[in-house]
Amino acid sequence: MLLSQVKAIREQLRPSERKLADYIVDAAREVLDLSMTEVAQRAGVSQPTIARFCHALGFSGFREFKIRLAQAVAADLPPAVYRDVRPDEPVPGVAAKVLDRTIGALLQVRNNLSADALAEAIALLANARRIEFYGAGGSGIAAQDMQHKFFRLGMPSVAYADPHTFLMSSALLGAGDVVVAISNTGRTRDVVDAVRTALDRGAKVIAITHGTSPLARLATVGLHANVDEDTDIFSPMTSRTSHLAIGDILAVGVALQRGPELTEKLAGAKEIIARRRLDPVG
Repeated sequence: MLLSQVKAIREQLRPSERKLADYIVDAAREVLDLSMTEVAQRAGVSQPTIARFCHALGFSGFREFKIRLAQAVAADLPPAVYRDVRPDEPVPGVAAKVLDRTIGALLQVRNNLSADALAEAIALLANARRIEFYGAGGSGIAAQDMQHKFFRLGMPSVAYADPHTFLMSSALLGAGDVVVAISNTGRTRDVVDAVRTALDRGAKVIAITHGTSPLARLATVGLHANVDEDTDIFSPMTSRTSHLAIGDILAVGVALQRGPELTEKLAGAKEIIARRRLDPVG
């Protein structure tokens, strides 16, 4: 971990660099919000000292150091814990914190997503007779986005965000069908009930959800996006972005499995869409 590395080399640094190291270890989450100038002011050191410190750790500069620091902090704490927007937050702070929370969430998912589970999910989808995407509330939007990607791959698919509709549809599924159920908490009763019904009918279920949830325990394959956030405040931003990214991975994986024939079809579709665009202004 980066902070452990900082502690390990502390005694080898110059006095001013040790001062900076102590500040970073004590206020790592704060540093993520600050520019190089602001870090220098708060740590009581010069900007050249920061540059030397970053080079001593093997980084090209302060920007690369901050990226690695964000990864290290994200591995220890959920983004929502340390990136909350204050009621009096200025606009630059809002932009930085929302983007940093998103980056932190994506890094968490990248570091924890099972490659074996992804491979199994892609194989199920590539060979599915029919694919149905279920999500309630904000997850319904993610379900629609994923279905649109698979529609473009020419795969029989549909997305449902209305609980009554996906509960009814799940009862009509059978062997060869695949449900992709999306829920950040994995505790939405309607989604869990629809998944149980789909499984009873012989369908397979891919769950994009939290790994400790009831939905994860039910699923044939679990793709775990363990993003913790308070969904009562503003909206579930980071979980939605993580779910959409997982949907992109699945779509690209299925496209690759389906091979050159699909590539030709996609090229033809792209050509047709291109005809609908206005010519660029000279």
